[in-house]
Amino acid sequence: MLKKTILVRSLGRSLLAAPPLIFLGLLVLWPLIAVLRRSLGESSAAQIVDILNRPALIRVGWFTLWQALVSAALTTIIGLPIAHVLGRYQFRGKAVVRSAFVVPFVLPTVVVAAAIRSSFDRIGVDPSHTLVAVLAAHVFFNVAVIVRIVGGFWATLDNRQVEAAQVLGAKPFEAWRTITFRQLMPVIVGAMLLVFLFSFTSFGVIRVLGGLRTATIETEIFRYAISRQEFDVAAVLSLVQIAAVSIMALASSVFQRRHSVVSKGTGALTSVSAWRHKIHLGSVIAIAAVVFGTPVGILVEQSLRGANGYGLANYRALFTRVDLLPVSAIGALTNSFFFAAIAAGLAIVVGLAASITVVRGGRVGRALEAFTLLPLGISAVTLGFGYLLGFAIFDLRRSLWLVPISHAVIGLPFVMASTVPALRSTDARVRQAAATLGASPIRAWFTVDWPRARGGLAAGGGLAAAVSIGEFGATSFLARGADSFTAPLAIFRLLGVPGPQLRGQALALSVVVGLLVATLAAIIEWRRADGLSLL
Repeated sequence: MLKKTILVRSLGRSLLAAPPLIFLGLLVLWPLIAVLRRSLGESSAAQIVDILNRPALIRVGWFTLWQALVSAALTTIIGLPIAHVLGRYQFRGKAVVRSAFVVPFVLPTVVVAAAIRSSFDRIGVDPSHTLVAVLAAHVFFNVAVIVRIVGGFWATLDNRQVEAAQVLGAKPFEAWRTITFRQLMPVIVGAMLLVFLFSFTSFGVIRVLGGLRTATIETEIFRYAISRQEFDVAAVLSLVQIAAVSIMALASSVFQRRHSVVSKGTGALTSVSAWRHKIHLGSVIAIAAVVFGTPVGILVEQSLRGANGYGLANYRALFTRVDLLPVSAIGALTNSFFFAAIAAGLAIVVGLAASITVVRGGRVGRALEAFTLLPLGISAVTLGFGYLLGFAIFDLRRSLWLVPISHAVIGLPFVMASTVPALRSTDARVRQAAATLGASPIRAWFTVDWPRARGGLAAGGGLAAAVSIGEFGATSFLARGADSFTAPLAIFRLLGVPGPQLRGQALALSVVVGLLVATLAAIIEWRRADGLSLL
């Protein structure tokens, strides 16, 4: 009887692990294999070297590298003071401020780029001719990474060591440098590597704000694959992209392990009572509000400006199709909602099966957990290019359903990130007690585990939907015709045409999309009290 029970459980776990393994195998591994086969299997070593030695591509690679380094450094410099006040101070409205700094991270890249572009246009500077616009967009987009990772760790540090050092005669800055900063350093570097990774694989920001001088590996993969139909060059660039991202992901994981080793304090937040604390807190929050709120404010203001002054003309125009688009802007937004619903539903179903396997599947579960994180380490552009190559058979790459499926792949890690901790927090003894009282394994699971899992699934599914609404990289490869044309594609195309009318529509659509995604993200962040978080 015992052997039969063990066999049934083992079979059940295998069946549960099968859907996510098949899903990821077909939609992540297969496209990657297609890219590697095209770059390594169909090109000789001499051809690869010849492609990589092209002066234009060397300039692109060098620019991609150093702009990501500068973006990571600037984001860290600006994010650390905010991380400090949110990590060490306790004050009224802290949850609202914390949520406000997370929202930019989930905004669509084309919306962020549109906001930065509006800000530069407002002061009469063409953003396509300055690198500052790209760097500003990367800082705006990624500051949440520094604030949440470093600030969250900073909040756990025990300040008694610093106080003890000061009692023994150390000056305040010396005590901070030798104790606090030494503990923070691995976390800061780990967060910087993540920002570097996001900036290195930036696509929407570069396409909207960058001219020919600011082309990156990501945008060149798209240009060579779609515009020039030189798949061999695009495949070699994708190989370089995969190698660089893998190295950065590995380095980041090393520092994250350092993070988990040193983060053992209980923390002691400082109450904002003294005037110096109030001034410090108020100054940092005020400066951050101006820096990050100004682009959003200008975006909204410019979206309301029409030929006859301020009004809602640009918003009303969203319902009318222009020749530039295969569908009206509202039609494109409707497509985005439709794809987001499918992507979120698919990510929830696959994510639930994967989460249960990770928590209760032993070695298979640990392997699957690493496997499900793979989409986070692959740029959406490389994934989209892999779909073009890997699904050429039967012309599946033109299928309408490949767009939401690709979005589900990108959203799956977010579902896992919120569901696995919820399932792990369940006390196994409660489940055993339910079984002792006669409940079947399925009934015991729905009685004990499901109440915890559904919150994580809802938050992860909501975030997957938000990511889907703003997804631009993979969609740029896969969208074909009116049925698959999404809101980010409409924003990009409208912004690319001179003239205030179409530009006004692009800004109005950016505000609508940004407001919807920000609202969804704020609701999810509000549930952080239940142990859920975007970062």
